[in-house]
Amino acid sequence: MNTETVKMSTKGQIVIPQGIREEMKADEGTVFSIVSMEDTIILKKMKKPSKEELLRKLDDISKRMQKKLEARGFTEEDFKKID
Repeated sequence: MNTETVKMSTKGQIVIPQGIREEMKADEGTVFSIVSMEDTIILKKMKKPSKEELLRKLDDISKRMQKKLEARGFTEEDFKKID
């Protein structure tokens, strides 16, 4: 674990030191979640989901929505009428 000191700019910006960026494999465009509590700030690098993970999640959402719609009486024919 690295510990470094940084100074905030007048625009509220800080620089993540190069050694820490390299250690966590963070380059330009890396997305972070930020959490604050009193005098502490935590940056968490957000993981980009793989194509397979996204497809799995979309399939899961689709199946759950289909079940909910079927429970309310919707059928495939109802959706075909919409087109």
